[in-house]
Formats: sequence, structure tokens, C-alpha cells
Amino acid sequence: MHTKTFVAAAVGLGLLTLSACGSTDTKGGADTRTVTLVSHDSWAASKNVIADFEKQSGYRLRVLKDGDAGQAVNKAVLTKDNPQGDVFFGVDNTLLSRALDNGLFQPYAAKGLDQADPAFQLDRAEHRVTPVDHGDICVNYDKAYFDKHKLKPPRTFADLADPKYKNLLVTENAATSSPGLGFLLGSAASYGDKGWEGYWKKLKANGVKVVDGWEQAYYQEFSGSSEGKKAGGDRPLVVSYASSPPAEVIYAKKKPATAPTGVSEGTCFRQVEFAGLLNHAKNPAGGKAFLDFLLSKEFQQDMPLNMFVYPVIKDAKVPAEFTEYGPAAKDPATMAPDRIAANRDQWVSSWTSLVLK
Repeated sequence: MHTKTFVAAAVGLGLLTLSACGSTDTKGGADTRTVTLVSHDSWAASKNVIADFEKQSGYRLRVLKDGDAGQAVNKAVLTKDNPQGDVFFGVDNTLLSRALDNGLFQPYAAKGLDQADPAFQLDRAEHRVTPVDHGDICVNYDKAYFDKHKLKPPRTFADLADPKYKNLLVTENAATSSPGLGFLLGSAASYGDKGWEGYWKKLKANGVKVVDGWEQAYYQEFSGSSEGKKAGGDRPLVVSYASSPPAEVIYAKKKPATAPTGVSEGTCFRQVEFAGLLNHAKNPAGGKAFLDFLLSKEFQQDMPLNMFVYPVIKDAKVPAEFTEYGPAAKDPATMAPDRIAANRDQWVSSWTSLVLK
């Protein structure tokens, strides 16, 4: 599930280390019959779907899983003149400007792009990136806790600062976590450039707990997840995803009648993930073929149950579990990429000083 945390670019030489995981081929990208994908650790696809790509295209797929999302982006930027692969997958709208401003990708308009919702095509003029999936970063709540305490779950950002929810929320560090950053951007979209800091002062006074990443927040601190229960988590509110409730159902040893967790829809921020053809790719033809495949109906419909995200093409069907237990947010907060680019680093710096010190 979602472990898309990131590390700031200044975190030492460790960013230069790449690991090869999940490879379908042990050869390097220099083999023109091999296309190499560099991605964050949450990349996943069904074996039969990848086999279909290899059969249809004539290329073999090699996958380099390279840490969490921002860490992978930062490494790709540092190695852009001699990239480790042909295609990069996993840069999202919160970090897109960092990749584009550093010239990470070369333009390519993938086949099937006309079937992708225009709302997800954030680089439509130059086609340096191809939208692949979307999801919503939202506060999740533990239904059992709120039923037991006869308390209505929060629905909006404003609700979270209400004293009746004191010491109930855990979120991720906006400086080290993609969902943590998304939650910060969602609050800025809701309260504006001048109002978000005042909002976070209220959250801090209301006992918000901050941890490094999603896995710690969801699997250890959150009382509503199956793992959180085992770990003794005592926070019934967590910053996670709209697709987390169906995951709780799908992976349960005994399938429950209803999802044990819910989503506070007024706290959601839309996240879009992209893939792009890396500059200086050793196999650009293979990279283009793979980008085309990412927009195919076969891959788009396979993706939800592997990465718990939603497709971007209009006619792709989503699993029944998504429709029943975790539909996409109806009106998530959004933010233009240029506004994110202009403010992200300063907002994170201010947030760190305000919340963590």
C-alpha cells in the first residue's frame, strides 16, 4: 500500500545509492531489448499484465525500485545525465515542479493520452510527463472508536481543530512524507497563504501527533487498521488515503460486511502520479512503448488492486470494492502546480518551525 514518503534533496550521499528490486531481467538498460523502469517502492503490477506488455512490445521489463517517492525523484535528478533507466514512474503533483525544473524528462505524447481525463494532464503543453493514476489523501477514522464513544467523526479540516477531537489525530511529517505534504497542501488550499499557519497552530494546540512516515502512522499509531490494532495504536484519526478502507476489507483474513474505517471527505487533497521518458535514456523506443502501455485499458484496470490508486483513462473500470468501500472524493482540494512550485519549500520550512519546534 502507500509508502510514498520522501527525503529532502540535501540528505547526504545516501541519495546516490540505487537498489535493483523486482527485476524481470538482470541485464542493464544498455540492452535495447530491455526497457528499464525506475520507480518508488509502491510500484506493482500483475505478472500476466507485464507478460502481455513484453509479448506485445517485444521488450523485456526491468524494474528498479528506488525507495519512497521523493527519495526516488531526488536520486533521478542527481543521476539525470546518466540515468539508471528509461522511464521514471511515481512523481506526483506535489513534487512535479522539482522534476520538470531539473530537466528530468524528454517530451513524448503517449498513445492513449486522448483517453486520459484532461484534469490530470498537468503538463499538456510539453508532454514531458504522462498521467498514470490518481488518488486522494484524506483523514481516515476508526469507526469502532467513534461508535463506542458516541462521537460523530470529523468531516472537515475545521472539525479536526475542535477540542472534542483533542489528541486523536496522527499525521505524517510534511518534510519527510508525501501524504504529510499533501495534507499540508490541502490545508493551504483551504485556508489560503495567510491562514494555514493559524490553522496548524490550532491543530498543534489540539494535540496532533506527527510521525515520520505513512507506515508508522497507519500501521503503528492508527487504532483503525488491522496492524494498528495489533501494535496498540491509540489514535483513531490518521492522514492516509481514500483507498485505505477498501484495502482493509480486501486484505482482511475474514472479510467484514463493512469497512472498519471511514474517510473524512472534507479533508481530502487530490494526488496525481506521472511517468516520463528520462533524458538520455538508453532505450527511448522501449521507454515510449512502456508509456503507451501504462495508458492501456489493460494496465489501467489492473492497477487499482495492485497500487490502490484510481485510473486516469475515462473508460477504465474500478473494482467493486473501491466503489463500495472507498470511492474517490467528490470534491477534493486541489492546487495548481505553479502555486505548489512557488510555495512548497517555504511552506514546509515554516510548517517545520511551527509544528515540530
